[in-house]
Amino acid sequence: MLGLGIANFIAGQEWIFIIIIAVVLIFGAKKIPQLAKTFGKAKGEYEKGKIEADRELKEFKESNKKED
Repeated sequence: MLGLGIANFIAGQEWIFIIIIAVVLIFGAKKIPQLAKTFGKAKGEYEKGKIEADRELKEFKESNKKED
């Protein structure tokens, strides 16, 4: 019950600050730029894969239309 009261008290942007503080405490300030770089690379690879999958799906649909 106490946790629910705290969650209602802390709302909106305060959660962002709490998460940032927790990340700094867990990983340390020196590791955060490295984590951000790794996250950026992973996001870029995800986007490349998504674009490639969309292109292949489009080609597959077009090839099926031509066969019909």
